Amino acid sequence: MKFMSVYSEKFELNNKNEVFDFLISNLKSSILTWSYFVNWDKVFTNTRKVEIALNTLNYLIGKEDFDLEFINLIKEQPQLIEVIPLLAVRDGNNTKEFEILVNYKNNRFEYRTFKFTKGVMLESDLQLCLEFVIKSGIKNLLVDKKIKNLVDYILGVEAGLDSNGRKNRSGSAMELIVEHFIADFCERHKFEYLTQATAEKIYAAWGVSVPVDKSSRRYDFAVKTSEEILLFETNYYGGPGSKLKSTAGEYRDLYKILNDAGFRFIWITDGLGWNSAKYPLRETFDNNDYIFNLAMLENNILDELI
Repeated sequence: MKFMSVYSEKFELNNKNEVFDFLISNLKSSILTWSYFVNWDKVFTNTRKVEIALNTLNYLIGKEDFDLEFINLIKEQPQLIEVIPLLAVRDGNNTKEFEILVNYKNNRFEYRTFKFTKGVMLESDLQLCLEFVIKSGIKNLLVDKKIKNLVDYILGVEAGLDSNGRKNRSGSAMELIVEHFIADFCERHKFEYLTQATAEKIYAAWGVSVPVDKSSRRYDFAVKTSEEILLFETNYYGGPGSKLKSTAGEYRDLYKILNDAGFRFIWITDGLGWNSAKYPLRETFDNNDYIFNLAMLENNILDELI
């Protein structure tokens, strides 16, 4: 680590061991913001897009001769097939084509393709569509009246899908929080900054080529001072996991690549998860020049970079 004057002058820390202890002992237990909860605007917007089709399909709820009624309805309104996957598939990708493994017990794999896109519906297409509805459980859902309204059902599905996105929200929240400090830092010093900065984006903005350790690398922030470009990565780990060790190793390697090329790399991380991975964090702390947490940002440590 690079021992900066702020450590002794503001934090009263005298050596790198004390700095690391400060890093660990001042981790935030939460960065939960209101964005963590269900995004109801998104849920209602997504549901509204298919509300008319869902209300039409409500006609099938409780029908005794479901198969015949389903075939006749799709014949009359083939566009309805586009919403059928929404009733059973929770991938959030609006997938319209599925290759299903329908048999593997005869020592060979047998697949069947199901497509839910607009177009001319042949009798074979209708039968495939019905097969999907039956075997995916949608038919039972409707015939047994386990739901009263498909619009309300999809509202619940959309809310569940949005809730599943929580695992990515701590990272997004951390980026938003850190951006507040970086934006303030840049405004006060008349610097420019980029978010999600790829090498191509940085070159297009400032005409400088920065190295990357992998083709998908997007630096969370890139700051252009009057003399250099600072590259930032940030993350938050609320609990333990294998990801912490691999991240520490990844940023140790990235530091070397950037340092050898003449760029300064700043890693901003936080979260009580690091209490379970102190050793790999300490290895990177000893190797890299700059590892900050949010408590350090609160005390304007970014100013010390210049």
